[in-house]
Amino acid sequence: MNITNDVKYVGVNDHDIDLFEGQYIVPDGMSYNSYAIIDEKIAIMDSVDARFTDEWIANIKNALSGRKPDYLVVQHMEPDHSANIESFTKEFPEAKIVSSAKGFAMMKGFFGTDFNDRQIVVGEGDTLSLGKHTLTFVTAPMVHWPEVIVTYDSYDKILFSADGFGKFGALDVEQDWACEARRYYIGIVGKYGAQVQALLKKAANLDIKIICPLHGPVLSENLGYYINLYDIWSSYGVESEGVMIAYTSVYGNTKKAVLMLEELLKTNGCPKVVVNDLARCDMAEAVEDAFRYGKIVLATTTYNAEIFPFMREFINHLTERNFQNRTVGIIENGSWAPTAAKVMKTMLEKSKNLTFTDTTVKIMSALNEESTLQLKALAKELCK
Repeated sequence: MNITNDVKYVGVNDHDIDLFEGQYIVPDGMSYNSYAIIDEKIAIMDSVDARFTDEWIANIKNALSGRKPDYLVVQHMEPDHSANIESFTKEFPEAKIVSSAKGFAMMKGFFGTDFNDRQIVVGEGDTLSLGKHTLTFVTAPMVHWPEVIVTYDSYDKILFSADGFGKFGALDVEQDWACEARRYYIGIVGKYGAQVQALLKKAANLDIKIICPLHGPVLSENLGYYINLYDIWSSYGVESEGVMIAYTSVYGNTKKAVLMLEELLKTNGCPKVVVNDLARCDMAEAVEDAFRYGKIVLATTTYNAEIFPFMREFINHLTERNFQNRTVGIIENGSWAPTAAKVMKTMLEKSKNLTFTDTTVKIMSALNEESTLQLKALAKELCK
């Protein structure tokens, strides 16, 4: 695949993987992107997962038509992008490795060597000339590892964005970009919103026509759409108006309350209602929804004087990723000593700018007249 006349795709698709990073379901696989910039000198941008060594090397050789690469630029040391550095050095012994100082330090951890005899260490604003293509390096610490750099090619106006603007899914599968990019961003990068904001400010000074990420498709049209979403996600803003309900239910009574609330919200004109059964849904999808919508309802049972395990896990996922700037409603159930509301609020104490609804729905085993009235009041609050 040609990105431009001089830039070619040499990455791979992975349809054998079941869980990305050992936790994220990827039914449509993953891509591990690598690019060749072919000029007077040749730079290969990043490596691929260890299981695709032969395919990657073959892709490079095919793209270069007998020429040899001069550089391997390592933007990110996560193994799905760096596992083949050593294989590359053996296949192309004359090539230099370009990376950040922290990147080389990590190489020693992964490979037992920092390839000192072929290092080119780069930092903020450093450049590398390939001929007409000049690469400028921009540091991006903690997006989402500390060694990360991104690279700008001023000739083709390409931003090689490391894990930024990536998504789940192989390139030979058509998907809605935002859905899987959102799940990828919130799950993997979401904790580091401030760092992404800093990188976006740097990128705003560049004339970018194409974005080449390390996962997912190359972006070359309507870049404002993608950049705007990244700005919303990294500033913890509200992407879509609506209410997300996350619940657990042991014997069905909490579920009945949630389904009633869903109908009440719709009756009261709420533009969108999304319901997630935390015991059965993809947890990453539920977390994605919590960050997408401006209002969230947490509904769970008191369990061992605590809360149901799936709800605890869910809230931990939220707080780990700096959940903030939301309106939160609570439904608690407890047959004799309900404590779920107190536990959930305590877990969310460190989250910034959360507004709790005036109404907390308290169910004693099953819905009754009082708790039904509370549900109606909660629906009206959320639909204001």
